[in-house]
Amino acid sequence: MSAFPKLTAEEAAEYISNDALLVCGGFTAAGCPKVIPLALAKRAERFHADRKPFRIKLLTGASTNDAVDGELGRARAIAFRAPYQADRDLRKFINDGDVDYVDGHLSRYAHLLRQGFFGDIDVAVIEVSHCTDDGELTLTTAVGSAPVFCRNAKYILLERNTYHEKIAGFHDLYDVELNHVPIPLRSLSDRIGTKTLRVDPKKILGVVETHLPDGIEAFKPCTSVHEAIAGHVVDFLLREIRRGVLPVTPLAIELGTGNITNAVLKHIGTCEEMPKFSVHGEVLQDGILELLTQGRIEFAVGSSLTVTDPWLQKIYEREDFYKERLLLRPSEMTNHPEVIQRLNLVALNAALETDIFGNVNSTHVMGTSVMNGIGGAGDFARNAGLSIFMLPSTAKDGKISSIVPFCSHIDLTEHDVDVIVTEQGLADLRGKSPEQRALCVIENCAHPDYKPLLYAYLRRAKSGHIRHDLTAAFAFYDAYEKTGDMRNARL
Repeated sequence: MSAFPKLTAEEAAEYISNDALLVCGGFTAAGCPKVIPLALAKRAERFHADRKPFRIKLLTGASTNDAVDGELGRARAIAFRAPYQADRDLRKFINDGDVDYVDGHLSRYAHLLRQGFFGDIDVAVIEVSHCTDDGELTLTTAVGSAPVFCRNAKYILLERNTYHEKIAGFHDLYDVELNHVPIPLRSLSDRIGTKTLRVDPKKILGVVETHLPDGIEAFKPCTSVHEAIAGHVVDFLLREIRRGVLPVTPLAIELGTGNITNAVLKHIGTCEEMPKFSVHGEVLQDGILELLTQGRIEFAVGSSLTVTDPWLQKIYEREDFYKERLLLRPSEMTNHPEVIQRLNLVALNAALETDIFGNVNSTHVMGTSVMNGIGGAGDFARNAGLSIFMLPSTAKDGKISSIVPFCSHIDLTEHDVDVIVTEQGLADLRGKSPEQRALCVIENCAHPDYKPLLYAYLRRAKSGHIRHDLTAAFAFYDAYEKTGDMRNARL
């Protein structure tokens, strides 16, 4: 018999009041609470029906599932959100100004929480597979920011999900806050933390029992554009290995999420010349697990196991095999600048657009409307041994160029970007001056429809270390807003 009250989701939601600062565990849809947020959304709707206010401030590890960002967003129950989201409906509320949103580097997130910049945490909702009477918790398929959430929250509500009973042993929870010393991680496979999370049992308000999968959806099939980008990336990595620039052993790669990443994994998996490697990053997806199973990936570390249900069942059926080959760690560790630098990672991430000088926009469409957030892209780009950004050269059937004279919003500056890749080709920007970078990006990465316009911009730009003509820097965006096609830009 548990020492903690057994609650329904509706009873648990009663502990969360209007204007509360709520934190939810998980990282992507993996490890997110699944039933308490739904009950909370219904609670908010009842309040609104009675013309009473009910909105919360919501913090999470990263993006979430539909129960958290989707249902709470549509119930108009979210007033404030940080640090990352990927829900279509919530995104609209943010861009309409209905929800205050703070975007930021995930590596600094726990530090800001501890210092109280988001306020005092009222309630943490955490999914676990096991919990003991003395407060020992086994997390499920994600760690994210759960350790710092539990340490700093006034109260904790648990969703005990028996679907993940075999997850015990996959976690490596090192407390950065308590140690205040360099993280003693020499290789990816080192176990330096604990398998469980210890919390003050007096904080635990109760436990809601569930038996639900994460519901991760498979990515759509890769397109020929994704395949072409992946081919350029793998060819480049092979050239760097032959030159002796990249170490063959140990080669460690960080991979962002999405179809381009999946295409890169596919090309690596079928390239016999590509050596075995390890993965260190935020999200472990199906493609990584497939190569891990084949032995092409030697070890994988992430903050979440964001895999489809069939793959999760494979992991649980062969738990001993996978426990020797993968670990789940807090995002404060996976994204820690010191760790990223020490591992000499190759960072592969996607972008919305880049400009000809190498600045990257990964978050805001047309400079104003947020898509998701920067997440960990900046953590890895700035600190990796090699930083690569990948994107199609055009969007909207060619009406938008992803290579522009000057980015409408800049998340990563030219100083953090080593290589840009589109389906057109690859631009290695290392050791190049601004003008050399611009020529390299235009020639190798821009779509042929836009090359003349980009060269024309560079010719008309004023002299200086970085050649910009600020009267025409945003001509591409102006043309799109007025005509619906950037190719109509006048330069």
